[in-house]
Amino acid sequence: MGTERRETRYSVDRDLLDVKRLEEAARRVDNADNMSPFKCLKQSLRCSVPRLKRNMVSWFPVLYWLPRYSLWEYGMSDLISGISVGIMHLPQGMAYALLASVPPVFGLYSSFYPSLIYFIFGTSRHISIGTFTVLSIMVGCVTERLAPDHFFLVLNGTNLTGEVDIHARDAYRVSVAATTTVLGGAIQVVLGMVRFGFVGTYLSEPLVRAYTTAAAVHAVVAQLKYIFDVSPKRFIGPFSLVYTLIDVCSLLPQAHVATVLVSLVSLTVLIIAKELNSKFSHKLPVPIPVELITIVLATVVSYYAGLNSSSGVDVVGDIPSGLKPPSMPDVSIFWEVIGDAFALAVVGYAISISLGKTFALKHGYKVDSNQELVALGLSNSIGGLFQCFSVCSSMSRSLIQETTGGKTQIAGVVSSVIVLVTVLKLGALFHELPKAVLAAIVIVNLKGMFRQYYDIVTLWRSCKIDLLVWLVTWISTVLCNLDLGLAISITFALLTVIFRTQLPKYSVLGQVPGTEIYLDMEMHRKVRAVSGITIFRSSATVYFANAELYLEALKEKSGLNITKMITYKRRQEAKQKRRERRAERRAKSEARRQRVDDKTGDGGEVFSVEEEATRWKEKEEQESPAGGEPEWSGRENGTVFVMPATPNTLSTWEYLKCGDPDSATLGSTSELDGDTTTLGSSCDDTLSRDLERVSLGSLGKWTWDIHSIILDLSTANFIDTVAIKTIRNIFRDFGEIDVDVYIASCQASVVEQLERGEFFSHSITKGHLFATVHDAVLYCLSHRGASTVPSYECAVTMQGNTRL
Repeated sequence: MGTERRETRYSVDRDLLDVKRLEEAARRVDNADNMSPFKCLKQSLRCSVPRLKRNMVSWFPVLYWLPRYSLWEYGMSDLISGISVGIMHLPQGMAYALLASVPPVFGLYSSFYPSLIYFIFGTSRHISIGTFTVLSIMVGCVTERLAPDHFFLVLNGTNLTGEVDIHARDAYRVSVAATTTVLGGAIQVVLGMVRFGFVGTYLSEPLVRAYTTAAAVHAVVAQLKYIFDVSPKRFIGPFSLVYTLIDVCSLLPQAHVATVLVSLVSLTVLIIAKELNSKFSHKLPVPIPVELITIVLATVVSYYAGLNSSSGVDVVGDIPSGLKPPSMPDVSIFWEVIGDAFALAVVGYAISISLGKTFALKHGYKVDSNQELVALGLSNSIGGLFQCFSVCSSMSRSLIQETTGGKTQIAGVVSSVIVLVTVLKLGALFHELPKAVLAAIVIVNLKGMFRQYYDIVTLWRSCKIDLLVWLVTWISTVLCNLDLGLAISITFALLTVIFRTQLPKYSVLGQVPGTEIYLDMEMHRKVRAVSGITIFRSSATVYFANAELYLEALKEKSGLNITKMITYKRRQEAKQKRRERRAERRAKSEARRQRVDDKTGDGGEVFSVEEEATRWKEKEEQESPAGGEPEWSGRENGTVFVMPATPNTLSTWEYLKCGDPDSATLGSTSELDGDTTTLGSSCDDTLSRDLERVSLGSLGKWTWDIHSIILDLSTANFIDTVAIKTIRNIFRDFGEIDVDVYIASCQASVVEQLERGEFFSHSITKGHLFATVHDAVLYCLSHRGASTVPSYECAVTMQGNTRL
């Protein structure tokens, strides 16, 4: 039963706050106290007993929780959980070793050493470290690329046929896998030491799920040769999966019938048993170890039926007892596998940290991402010295460890003991285990990954961009292999982020009536615009990639053509200056005429038209810009000026035709059809009216009703130099047409970046930055108001004070 929210009202009475006043009221702390690199280094090297204890606990988390471990409270739960996980380690370790193209016993090694290392350095209590499908496939791609079968062909002296030296091939593949693992672990340790744990955040959930789904396709195709007992060719490069699948299909007529029957029986038993296990899981205290039971039964049947000797079914073979001594990695192939090692490091960490954070959130504890990176790196690098291949957390084993009551990594130690006992004493019992059974276990365990294809439907409904990331990741990983597919998918995912910030949504805000809230006017019907004010907001931060688009969108949303308006205003200013010069000339002309009248009396004196025209032309040339033509010479009808035909009379007017006074002729004003220019108004007035009509006609409007623009920068979390220059240009351009510009809702970090970018000056101060949009709106209304909206009308005062 839901509860109704009681209506609550509040009222705030305060002064308008710009950024300067806000900083004074809040007593902003100056960041000038940032330490220099030398001081930071000195501070990091300073040591004390409490700090040493904190660092030791941070580096070795086991020192924190192990002394507090309650055997009575957690012991039995961790024991049951560890046995359950250890039983799962056995079949998965041997099966995933086939994916890595190494003998099955090395999968058991990979399930033993890393768990012990993670017990000491890890911070998650519930994840199970060991072999994982995706990483095993990635390792297999490296081992088969550097150690293909044809490198180990041994010619038969009798019939000149070649046979693969399996022992030499497997030994070199183990060396390649261990070297790649050591290098990948070292990369993880270095990234963790430099606090680079956030690298996993660049792998979004759609990307990881699509990548693991595509890796499952690679895993299924890789197991087909064990399911049908065929030997397809090894293909390298893009589309190798397609070529391999085509080759396997062409070899199906040569499939081994007994192996196919073993595979089908194993798949059927595993699928049915797992479905029953999941259906009755709520009634079972612990899950039934289906894979272990299948392996035991298959080994017994194979031993007593003689599947290997009589039917030729391929089996695991000898599993050496005991542990191998550590060996150094093959440094000579570091440069050949460094790209694969980096991919293994990133993918393994992303999978582990996502699982770790999920369990930590559920059970209420914290996982240190940087320490997890170090712990996983040490598990891989130390394990690689003991011939292990790359490991990470497994979702299936982690879920078993958590659901069976596991509380700490003591469960991981118990599972390692189970694996150790198998390697030391029970390994020889799996000699007759068919490889087809292990391949069937791998395929059935991929069922959860294949269910991720439902993500397509979910993402189609929720987010098309995430769906595009999913599809690009899946296609690139399937067609271009795991390493190149990962690089393509990460690049594409980052590009989507860039494009979304480069092409954000621009909106003009209006006020919700009766509130200080401002929302997008296009998406809310009740929102009203504030008279004379444009409030502009971008959904993304402003930086070099979208700064120019931000400026164009502002011009479009404000409805002002800045370029034409600035041109028009400059013409108006130039026209005003010409009027002032004309008034001065008229005053001089009147004074000169008065002096002439005083000398000649009432008769007056008529000046020569040619002399007068020459004099005016010389004067205009002196007043016009250097190298430019006199403005009056551009008249379309060739009119320069007119003067009375008879002195001191206004009845008859004559004008000078053509633009060149040397070839000018006199004409009557009746020929002009009303387009005459007098000494009182001059040709410049007529020219100004023509230019004015052209300018305002091209603008498409006679007036504009905006006196202020507010830039809402609440979405900006940083600002670069390009964006600073763009905003400075906005202030300058709109200022030239008498439109004030203000900034609102700036974060403190953005204000600091504006200060460092020398944005503020005598014309742009912190008084132009306001704490909220509402503060800026109230200031604009009080500063300019609706009554002072500039109205640049096409109105020119002519003789007789006539307005056109």
